[in-house]
Amino acid sequence: MRLDKFLKVSRLIKRRTVAKEFADNQRITVNGRVAKPSSEVNVGDLLVIQMGGRKLTVEVLEIKDNVKTSAAQSLYRIVSEEPPRP
Repeated sequence: MRLDKFLKVSRLIKRRTVAKEFADNQRITVNGRVAKPSSEVNVGDLLVIQMGGRKLTVEVLEIKDNVKTSAAQSLYRIVSEEPPRP
C-alpha cells in the first residue's frame, strides 16, 4: 500500500493530501530512508513521522484498505514518541 494512503487509513494523519505534503517535505522515513508519498509500506516497516518538534515512531502491524475509526489503531503499534522540544 502507498505510504500516503496508509497514513490516512490508519488515521495517523487525517487527510491523504496532508500525508503527501509531509512526505514531499521529507518529514517521514520508512525503515530509515526518506519516503515519498508513493513509497510502499509493508507489515513490519518502521515509520518515523516528524510533526513540528514531535517525533513519532510506529511499526506497521497490518495493511487494510478500509477500517472503521475504532479499529484504525490496530494497524500500527507506537514504538516511541518524543514530545515537542521547548
